[in-house]
Amino acid sequence: MTVLRPYSRQQRFLLPPDLADWVAEDDLAHFVAAVERVALDAFEINHRGTGKAQSHPRLMLGLLIYANGIVSSRRPERATYRDIGARFVAADQHPDHDTIAAFRRDNARAFGPLPS
Repeated sequence: MTVLRPYSRQQRFLLPPDLADWVAEDDLAHFVAAVERVALDAFEINHRGTGKAQSHPRLMLGLLIYANGIVSSRRPERATYRDIGARFVAADQHPDHDTIAAFRRDNARAFGPLPS
């Protein structure tokens, strides 16, 4: 007789999970936390306070570092939904591909010369 474990896709968590518990100890996501020490003055920030709230530059930089070498902006966006490490780095936020592309374009000088 086959015994199957019951499941329900509608089951919700009783408490909010800590994403850090779900990321392997040796995952790159834990090392990306070093972006917290990057000075913000190198990045383009909307200081006027107009328009929609801006994604934090450190969060965006961490996401781009985690996406290491991915040229497309749609793949890091998709990863914030599908990849637990990317979700951890993005603090469970999901910047869209236009936001990621604009951040990359507007802050190219802040990244400095990239090794070839």
